[in-house]
Amino acid sequence: MLSGTTLSLIIILMQLIKTDIGYIAFHDELLESPSHTWFNVAFWREKQAITGSSQGRYTTWFIQYSNEDWVLRHYYRGGLIEKISHDKYLFCGLQKTRPIAEFQLLNTLYNEGFAVPKPIAANITRSGPFYRGDLIIERIQNAKDLLARLESSPMTAQEWFTLGSCIAQFHKRGVFHADLNAKNILLANDKFYLIDFDRGAIRKANPRWKQANLKRLLRSFNKEKGKSPTLAFTLDNWQQLLQGYQSIKQ
Repeated sequence: MLSGTTLSLIIILMQLIKTDIGYIAFHDELLESPSHTWFNVAFWREKQAITGSSQGRYTTWFIQYSNEDWVLRHYYRGGLIEKISHDKYLFCGLQKTRPIAEFQLLNTLYNEGFAVPKPIAANITRSGPFYRGDLIIERIQNAKDLLARLESSPMTAQEWFTLGSCIAQFHKRGVFHADLNAKNILLANDKFYLIDFDRGAIRKANPRWKQANLKRLLRSFNKEKGKSPTLAFTLDNWQQLLQGYQSIKQ
């Protein structure tokens, strides 16, 4: 149960409403307060508001609200525990739920001017000691993930340098990305964005986790290069990225 103090602290960071089945956090610029139906694909399908989808392990939906384009994502488990419960998590307090934590992190970074999607709303559905969760974010227009870009054409040395400096700015702020890979980097209108901050956090400065982040990204490039030898990625490109990274004093 939330104490009054805890609830007040959360409301300072975002708008929060209690529903009959859980909680919804949302950006204070929304034209109306969301309901739990917003997180149901059938609701948007009935309104003929679904504009597309992205297929990964699970489906992410693109929806249109008023004149805005949004992305709707349900939280699913991974690993061995997925065989036991594919989308239920143990509830250990609202701020520790994955949708609320990601919403708060995105909200902080977006308000500070970082290149991340604008968070729209997060949903928590309680079920006894467990919860399920969803997140709606703003869709970045004209964006292509880095893997798709490298499959179609190479990046310039300056673009690799810019990407490295972009990542360094996040690290300088203390932003830990739990799954930094080529698919979670977007390029739109000559600007790089980081997406999917599930399990991300703002940490104290430590070169160990920053280097681990970079190594994870390199493994991602090498893995995709192994799948597709024609992928436009070389070790020279990685050095160009590192030069950009090192141009930002940590």
